[in-house]
Amino acid sequence: MSLSKPDPESAAATSGAAVERPVFDATITPHRSLGADGFRLVMTLVCLSSIVASVPFVLLGAWPVAGFFGLDILALFIAFKVNFNAARAFERIVVTPLEVMLRQVSHRGKEAIWRSNPVWTKLEREHDEDYGLMRLDLVSRGSRVVVASALSPQEREGFAQALGAALAEARRGPAFEPA
Repeated sequence: MSLSKPDPESAAATSGAAVERPVFDATITPHRSLGADGFRLVMTLVCLSSIVASVPFVLLGAWPVAGFFGLDILALFIAFKVNFNAARAFERIVVTPLEVMLRQVSHRGKEAIWRSNPVWTKLEREHDEDYGLMRLDLVSRGSRVVVASALSPQEREGFAQALGAALAEARRGPAFEPA
């Protein structure tokens, strides 16, 4: 039987990996009930119904009405495109034992990053007795940032519980596994 000293480099690598391992990692995107296939279907149906509805007007000599049907289709298309562009926004929250990182990206691609130590970070909740959790903030040393604004109040409540548990786990520190 031989005794050997633990390798300090492998111990440091193991502890470094445990410290950097995310306790919590979530990406929040705005909910959109209509996907690309649904959009194509809706636009096809609207175009077909507009064509069918405009044919009698054209046959009666009121051809400008067909142009207004076309403007309706164009307005609907633009509204959907604006909605789909707004859906590109997202928030990513990563909690490790050393850091809470919130990355918010707007639909235009503008990025804002907020970092904090989990020991000094707390969640503040704004409840409404009729609607539930209306606002969730991460607060650290006087700095405050709204998080999970794209979620419904019920989803926000579940998210707040999971994030609160992750912050508590991060405050306890990394769980080192015996070698």
